[in-house]
Amino acid sequence: MSERHTVLRSMHDLGLAAWFGGSLMGAVGVNGAAAKVEDARQRLPVASTGWAKWTPINAAAIGAHLIGAAGEMVTESGRVATQKGVAGMSAIKTALTIAALAATGYSRMLGMKIEHAGSQPSLGVTEPSEMTPPDIAASQRKMKVLQWMIPALTGALIVVTSFAGEQQKSGQVMRGVMGRAGGLVRIPMMLMRMPTMMASMGIRRGMTMRRGR
Repeated sequence: MSERHTVLRSMHDLGLAAWFGGSLMGAVGVNGAAAKVEDARQRLPVASTGWAKWTPINAAAIGAHLIGAAGEMVTESGRVATQKGVAGMSAIKTALTIAALAATGYSRMLGMKIEHAGSQPSLGVTEPSEMTPPDIAASQRKMKVLQWMIPALTGALIVVTSFAGEQQKSGQVMRGVMGRAGGLVRIPMMLMRMPTMMASMGIRRGMTMRRGR
């Protein structure tokens, strides 16, 4: 438990930070700036160019995060098995990661569709105009939700990661291990007490039947 895994943790944290920061900056900065372009037909191409330049960096960041997360899962497998609360935290992290990956992948697919549409009139990157083709307008409306969903999910991952760091403190580890051990000890103790409890119930039932007579 005391071993250091600096490289894995750095990949995990830096990758997640870039994933969160890039998605938030894109929603606020890239999309916001493109919406201010004077020519309504250039708003989508400008935003698409910005996102296309960021995509390789974002992919590398996500890859680094996933490698770091997988490595940490392996190195911390002992704590998952022995420390109370760690398994639940790991399950939440996994679910959030899968959701963030799905949202990011779907967002990129929609972004490529908008990019290939070329110069289409639009009020903003995620706000179609009456002149925007229906299929592109539908993609824009979906992107309007996804552009905030991705930073929300990755931000939640950062919070859970902070909580996971708290669980690694020596006091938390000790309490978690004792809590897990206590739960395991209670089961055989309850099994040992069952004959006595059943016997007691039988005596009480017999006394009740006698009184009824």
